[in-house]
Amino acid sequence: MAHLTGLTLARKTWTPKFVQEINQEKCIGCGRCFKVCGQNVLLLRAVNEEGDFVDDEEDDEFERKVMTIVGSENCVGCQACSRVCPKNCYTHSPLDLN
Repeated sequence: MAHLTGLTLARKTWTPKFVQEINQEKCIGCGRCFKVCGQNVLLLRAVNEEGDFVDDEEDDEFERKVMTIVGSENCVGCQACSRVCPKNCYTHSPLDLN
């Protein structure tokens, strides 16, 4: 199986791994991943007690906030989000070229 690869500045082969999923049960909504991602991949969203997303946080009560993937097509595969995540919420995988 062939994967997309790149080169580092030292000309070493590097395989980017792109964000696939965030475990929202484990997510504490700290926002560290949002701050480190400069590619507009993530968005912190409010969820109510039933686990449904709340669009208007001022009108509806919400229980907590969780990180969501809103722009997966913008991910560059650096995995910075998962490196700063204190709860290990992220799943990444390389891009298959087959």
